[in-house]
Amino acid sequence: MLFLTQHHVDDRRARGFEESNLYSQPSVDRLQQAKEISAEIEKAFLGVRLGDGVGLFEGQALDDYESEEEQKRKRERDEKEDWRRIEAKHLNACHSSLSFFDPLGMRFHLPAFICCELRGEYQMGLDISLSGLDDWKRSKLTLLSPAQKAVVANFLEFLAQDVDSEFSRPAIERDLIEFWLDRDQPGQNKSLDANA
Repeated sequence: MLFLTQHHVDDRRARGFEESNLYSQPSVDRLQQAKEISAEIEKAFLGVRLGDGVGLFEGQALDDYESEEEQKRKRERDEKEDWRRIEAKHLNACHSSLSFFDPLGMRFHLPAFICCELRGEYQMGLDISLSGLDDWKRSKLTLLSPAQKAVVANFLEFLAQDVDSEFSRPAIERDLIEFWLDRDQPGQNKSLDANA
């Protein structure tokens, strides 16, 4: 995403930028919005555990066609209790695991990927993984609660506003209407209803 995150501000400050040049108002607004969405994500996914789901390193082993023995070894390294402990460097290194998660694995890891993206630390972009939903992609999202789908929808609306999402914006907007937004749910953002 091309918006100024706290990470970028801290980096600029460490490199000696003048305080007046650290921020621009649109970026400050997006940074605040990103923080609010991160807080919503954390609340909606609090307490979610991996259980028997496919783990991050295990998913990477599946992508790399590694042996079952190696997949089990990689799974031992996987975080299983608290998605907030997963480091950005591991999410970036194992980005293809998004294609290999089962519903349990997706529910556990999705908030980690989203929050990493919102901090400006995810290098791959989630627009492709969370849009253009076909039956296969939707099958991985079946365990999300209505509240979890709602906060992911808020993230996708935020993502669709980013200049970097021009290519994926039509798919994001279609999927928001067809899958992510529950129009009957109170408090749900209805900003795309006019486009339906």
